[in-house]
Amino acid sequence: MISANEPGRTGSRTALGRPPRIRSCPALFGSVFLAAALFAGPLAASRLAARPGKAGAGASVLAPDKDKLKILLDGQPVGTEQFEISPSGDSWTAKGSTEMQVPGAQPIRVRATLELNPDGSPKSYEWTSQGEKKSSSQILFQNGLARIVLEMEGAKPFQQDIVFGTPLVVILDNNLYHQYEILAHVYDWNRKGPQTFHLLVPQDMTPGSITAEAAGTQSWNGKSYQGLRVSTADLEVMVYLDSARRLMRLDVPASKVSIVRE
Repeated sequence: MISANEPGRTGSRTALGRPPRIRSCPALFGSVFLAAALFAGPLAASRLAARPGKAGAGASVLAPDKDKLKILLDGQPVGTEQFEISPSGDSWTAKGSTEMQVPGAQPIRVRATLELNPDGSPKSYEWTSQGEKKSSSQILFQNGLARIVLEMEGAKPFQQDIVFGTPLVVILDNNLYHQYEILAHVYDWNRKGPQTFHLLVPQDMTPGSITAEAAGTQSWNGKSYQGLRVSTADLEVMVYLDSARRLMRLDVPASKVSIVRE
């Protein structure tokens, strides 16, 4: 078991086998933000965005959306992602499917389904990827605990529990960019300012933290959008949102990566 609230400290780990090394689906611009976000230090409760805008009965901070994103590396198309965010009974479901071919690397195919509560906190997450090897994982979230079961071709199943201490955990997985739109809905736009969230990058099975901050009006292609800056100590992403908080563009200047809605 790993506690996300105690940097660098690892407790007992429940395993069905030795943890395999996942190399089947590398992130296009690194492992999202983990290099700087992992165990970055204790986060006081006052600094954590512990809850999004409250959702009353039948209400939700989320909004339905369905579209296709184009993935650009140094201005050249290298892949696409199709996604859909929709209500499902008393929950919400976000599905994404990415196919990508980066020059000099294996083709990447990854699919994921995220089930959410109306307040944006995760209930469950499943992903499968096909690259050098096929791998998949199922994650259940309950009372601030993430229970992960990983299966990878050629390795024994592996189970790991991560304690976050709060139900509100942001999921930002490798090469599934529609999940930044979910973060934009969870962010408290009435309060604005920097807001720090617990983070999980499922394909890396490691917890961290991430900060989002409203970045004012951003211009692109002759139009104006609301900016959301998502960052850690050494990496920054700019998210462009329309008036409905839909993801229209995402830029990672340090990696020359852009994600644009088709």
